[in-house]
Amino acid sequence: MASRSIVVVSGGLSQPSSTRILADRLTEATVADLAARGVDTVVEVVELRGLAHDVVDMTLTGYARPDLAAAQSALAGADGVIAVSPVYAASYAGLFKSFVDVLAADTLDGTPVLLGATGGTVRHSLALDHALRPLFAYLHADVVPTSVFAATDDWADAGTDQVKPLPARIRRAAAELAQRVAAREPVTRTGLYDAVPSFEDLLGGS
Repeated sequence: MASRSIVVVSGGLSQPSSTRILADRLTEATVADLAARGVDTVVEVVELRGLAHDVVDMTLTGYARPDLAAAQSALAGADGVIAVSPVYAASYAGLFKSFVDVLAADTLDGTPVLLGATGGTVRHSLALDHALRPLFAYLHADVVPTSVFAATDDWADAGTDQVKPLPARIRRAAAELAQRVAAREPVTRTGLYDAVPSFEDLLGGS
């Protein structure tokens, strides 16, 4: 069976980031589940913190610098996506939304997506259903039923004990994503970004 690609989008703004930690836990569980199904996985991580200036530049100019263009192309060719954002003011982070805003409309069309979020209190968990899920539904992504929210207090209880809620939810969500990814033919979507010139090219390299 052909290998599958998983692209992980981490919207954490701090370093180290609990958002990145959750993204890594979800990735590890998904890769393990795919391996159990006999599927090899190639993982690429997109850290939005490092693309912040490129995202703003594209918002203003309409053209992507190389690192941002590479992230966009990776998403367009992904067999599955894990997207995790911190929650601020009861919604996804502004940088996370700005990154989504500079994606081509068909980038995630039909792509299986696992959603995650982090926040200081469990009250923010509602953002997954009232903000993140509608956003990815608009993009025509195939969002798996289980999403994962991790509050600050969850990390103290997030060991390997089978009865602890966060690890169990991570495994459940990862299994749902792995099942969808394994059941699909490898993605062959190309051309969404290949023809877009860089801003430097338009200026003649100056």
